[in-house]
Parts: sequence; structure tokens; C-alpha cells
Amino acid sequence: MKKILLAMTLLCAILLGQSAHAQSRLDNIFKNGNLRVCMTGDYKPFTYLKTDGSFEGMDVDLAQALATAMGVQLQLVKTTWSALMSDFQAKCDIAMGGVSVSLERLKQASFAAPHMVDGKAAIARCSDVERFQSLTMIDQPTTRAIVNPGGTNERFARANFKLANLTVYPDNVTIFQQIIDGKADIMVTDASETLWQSKQHPQLCSIHPDHPLQFSEKAIMLPRGDVIFKEYIDTWMHTFKSTGDYDKLFNKWLH
Repeated sequence: MKKILLAMTLLCAILLGQSAHAQSRLDNIFKNGNLRVCMTGDYKPFTYLKTDGSFEGMDVDLAQALATAMGVQLQLVKTTWSALMSDFQAKCDIAMGGVSVSLERLKQASFAAPHMVDGKAAIARCSDVERFQSLTMIDQPTTRAIVNPGGTNERFARANFKLANLTVYPDNVTIFQQIIDGKADIMVTDASETLWQSKQHPQLCSIHPDHPLQFSEKAIMLPRGDVIFKEYIDTWMHTFKSTGDYDKLFNKWLH
């Protein structure tokens, strides 16, 4: 009986391995010659859709480096944060553009090994920095918080802002101008974005980006259960980092 169970276990392992290989998205990418990457185009410095229809940003360069290494063409697919998962499943091979690893996303997708440690930090007018030194100080009835819809920023805000007045603003590109113009006081987003925006707008200051309000990591989002594809992406990223190419991209966009 034990021998039969052992034989069945081995057979199942073999069949699962064959099934995983047959279903790997990696084979389809090589066959079709295209790497389809979903990204929102509204999250500087990772992804930004310019008026001429082209994308730029750190993750755009990263996606191009991956496609080049694979020997295929890069195809960028515009999506939104609220439609990211559905568009990813229907139209794309991977999703990039500052995508954070979350348990909610892991219900429907997988992730490559994280390539950046990040976390939620606040950004406000520099004159208001002392008002917002902690989450408790931020979550006050006099605070006008603002957030973009559909992603981890909105989930963080709704989970943590019980007293503050929260406005959901649909345009993640111009949302920081709302703070500059005095129409909102503060936004909590990824620390990397607060650093970027404070460089672009001297009126704004990132608040404790080195000690974020919440830990998070960024990674390439992958189809759920595709072990072969994940191994390929992880190996490529490890090599890309080991050669120093990743640091060059990071320093280009974030330093």
C-alpha cells in the first residue's frame, strides 16, 4: 500500500510539473514575440503616460530591459489602479509601474521576488510638516486628506483615517497640486513617490520617508501559480541587480 501511495505521489508530481510547463505564460511570450505589460501611466517616477502617447519612468525602463533580455518586443498596456487586476488578467503578461505587493492582490495574482522596499509616508506643504509628525497627528478632524482611488493608497487611507476629512481625487498626476493650492493638506502614498514629488515641487515636503507609516515592497505582478515564469523573472532580476544595472536605473529616477 505504501509503495502504491509513493508511486501515486511521484506520478502526481510529474503530472503537475508537466502541467505547469504546458501552462506557463513564458512559452506564450516567446512564441508570440511580445511582452505585454500593464501599467497605469500616472505614478511618477515609475510610470507616466506623456501627451504624445509614450510612457516614461523607472519601471518603463525596467520593463524594456526585461523585454530586451527575453528577445521580444515590449507592449505597454494602459490601465488604471481600480482596473489593474481585471486588465492584467485579460490583457497582460505582467503588471508593473510601482505595484506594491499586497495580500489582497495575492488572492488573484502572484509576484516576483520584491525588488524595492517601500512604505507609506505622508507628503504635505513644508509649512505644515510639524502638524503631521505621526499617524495620530494626521488623523484629526481639522485635517483635509486627499487620496487617489483604487489602489493601496486608498485602502490605507480608509483603514487609518477615522477622523480626518478624506477626499478621493481621480487624477494621480495633478493630485499633488491640490495640496500646493491649499485645497487639501496631506496625502499618504509610497515613500518613493513622496521623495520624487518633493523634488519636483519645492513647496512640498516628504515626512519621515525613512521611517514609513506602513511597510511595503514593490515587485512585478505575475499570473497566479506560474512557477516557471516566476523563476525566469526572479533569475533575470537577480542578474540585473548583480551587474549594477538596477542601481543605475534607481539612481536615475530616485536620486
